[in-house]
Formats: sequence, structure tokens, C-alpha cells
Amino acid sequence: MSHDFFAQKAASYEQNPQRVDNVVAIGHAIKTQVTLQRDMQLLDFGSGTGLLLQQIAPQVGKITAVDVSPSMNAQLRAKAPDIACELEVLEQDLLQTPLQRQFDGIISSMTLHHIADIPALLCEFQRLLKPGGFIALADLDLEDGSFHTEDTGVFHCGFDRADIAAKAQAAGFTQVQVVDASVVQKPHGQYPVFLLTGRRG
Repeated sequence: MSHDFFAQKAASYEQNPQRVDNVVAIGHAIKTQVTLQRDMQLLDFGSGTGLLLQQIAPQVGKITAVDVSPSMNAQLRAKAPDIACELEVLEQDLLQTPLQRQFDGIISSMTLHHIADIPALLCEFQRLLKPGGFIALADLDLEDGSFHTEDTGVFHCGFDRADIAAKAQAAGFTQVQVVDASVVQKPHGQYPVFLLTGRRG
């Protein structure tokens, strides 16, 4: 397993109010853009401590949480009894060890910038979805590199909205939209966050 960039911050991860507020806003955006149903099974990619899936859980049947960080997964497993749907936590890299099943939807918060090959990831998401299944992926707009003040395995300083929408379409997604999701407030600036949604045909 690769280096756990979040080993030192997992225990205190949710003590950052700006981080929590950001994910609450992302969860609201997802619930606004996507119709969730109680029989749905979702994948949360880069699930971390479960901040996003906690908001989505009451409206779906099961969430499979996938993250490469052992320390973040440990925090999420400790919260499992309080999650309002069935929860499965997997510690793996989906591009290195693909899952052999499909989901009704894939959600993600602030994880794409940690992934080197975005086109490959979007193609894998396409494979992981049932026909008609959705993606709802939130991440940073293009920024100057000042968002991350420490090394947590960052490959992208945010994304151009038109470019990532085009990549989603190239991967086969339809009904692709990019909308405002949140703004992260930091002492040295504001960082807009988008939500990318689309459907597998």
C-alpha cells in the first residue's frame, strides 16, 4: 500500500470547521443535482472519515467507501454504527485493484486532485456504474497551488471546469454538468469548489 499521507491528520480531520462546512455544502449540491433512492448502492471514492457519505446515507441503501488511507478508514470504521445506511469500507486503489461489481452512483469529495490519471479514473467509473448510473464528483477549481500547505500526494492544482467536463464526456458520460458546490475559506484566500455530474448511457 502506498504512503499514508493522512496518518498524522486523520484523528483531527473533522476538527477543521472550514473542511466540514465545505463537505456539507458539497453534500447539499449532490442532493440537489441527483435524485437519490433508498434502494441505491453507491460508491464513495476517497471517502476519508466519511464526512460526505454521512450526509448521503439516510437517502440510500448501502454505501461502499473506498480509500487508500488506513488511518482515515480507521476513523470511518469507528463511526460505522452511526451511519444511516449499510456501510462497507474498502482499503484499495481502484486503478490498481479494480472492483468487480457495479453501483447506482459514485460520489466523491476533494479526491480527484490526488489522482494522477483523471481520464483513466473516469473510464473506470464508467465501468463501475450500472446503465443510467451517475457520478457526482466535487473538487477544486484551478488554483495557484496555495490551497495545500503540506504534501498529501497532490497531482493537480484544481481543474478547469470545461476541461474536466470534456474528459467526462470522452469517458462516455452523458448529461454532463458542472455547477458551483462550495467555496473553501482559508486565511490566505477563497477557493471555489465545483460539482461534476453525469450519467452512464
